Amino acid sequence: MRILTVHNYYQQPGGEEQIFATESALLETRGHQVHRYTIHNDRVEGMNPLTLAKKTIWNNDVYRDLRAIVRQERPEVAHFHNTFPLISPAAYHAMKDEGVPVVQTLHNYRLLCPNALFFRDGKICEDCLGKCGAIPGIVRGCYRDSQTASGVVAAMVNLHSMMCTWTKTVNVFVAYSHFALQKFVQGGLPEKKIQFKTNFLHPAPAPGTGRGGYAIFVGRLSPEKGLGTLLAAWEQLGGKIPLKIVGDGPLAPQVIEATKRVPGVEWLGRRPLEEVYELMGEATLLIFPSEWYETFGRVAIEAFAKGTPVVASAIGAIAELVTPGQTGLHFLPGNTQDLVEQVEWALSHPEELMQMRQAARAEFETKYTAEENYRRMMEIYTLAPHV
Repeated sequence: MRILTVHNYYQQPGGEEQIFATESALLETRGHQVHRYTIHNDRVEGMNPLTLAKKTIWNNDVYRDLRAIVRQERPEVAHFHNTFPLISPAAYHAMKDEGVPVVQTLHNYRLLCPNALFFRDGKICEDCLGKCGAIPGIVRGCYRDSQTASGVVAAMVNLHSMMCTWTKTVNVFVAYSHFALQKFVQGGLPEKKIQFKTNFLHPAPAPGTGRGGYAIFVGRLSPEKGLGTLLAAWEQLGGKIPLKIVGDGPLAPQVIEATKRVPGVEWLGRRPLEEVYELMGEATLLIFPSEWYETFGRVAIEAFAKGTPVVASAIGAIAELVTPGQTGLHFLPGNTQDLVEQVEWALSHPEELMQMRQAARAEFETKYTAEENYRRMMEIYTLAPHV
């Protein structure tokens, strides 16, 4: 097939960038012709706010560029990842006007919540879910702590809702978890347009040994990722098991302070993916303490691939990924004491932990390989013209 993949890069790279890269590469290894269309958010720096607002709602340059690319490349399907803010929903209309079916992966909750997280002031917030206008999010400045910026996001979503952009120009939405799928249905997307597909790793890393004698956290250092709960738990654990923290973000100063105060806490900052996999594979446990509705949780299947059990907060998609007693353990989101108890249980049950390592790798091989996900992608691409 000839496939157009589209992505608006974030200033801080994350899971969406990895998924965009691995899916595009997988398609090419299977003999498909992939044309990538990307814009980077570095362009936002220095841009006039009014110009940025206009482009967020409708970027006519992108509309023209994509129509020209379609006429030259003749893709049979267009797969979108992120269009916010610079690509804009104008890109969907370009595909519609050229007769190209559109698949849109739902990486976050931007269509339902101005900050895309359903998370505000340290807790879950659904005040804008299913409500026209997202007025609470605008008033509170939920996107970038700005009423103006939040208003632009809400205007983009509302205008294109009235234009039926989401229902008439997007053929298929892809949700990575059943939890996220139901949230989008609750928010107004037609269920018949949403398909479920898990994430995957390509190439798949080999299992590790788990003999490193430490726990690991990998992810963005931000409030919704549960860093406060994680650090408080390790303070209570009092050095029973070291904790390696991999990643960067706005809470880096808090993590640095914890390394000076809490026994066994070490901050490694950003690391290349190969090194992250190596660290995961030698870890006793991976801690996944998120307190927002993760749409998937790629770090969990990375741990599974390395045979590392995951201690995860029982919320959103994470609760689907981790089966307590088989591939890891659950704890109540934001509950420091419960996290401490789960880690202590794991440390005191080495035989069960070894069985979890085997089960985690088996779970990966059953559900999250490139082969299984390529099959599902082809089903979705074949379905798209008919939805």
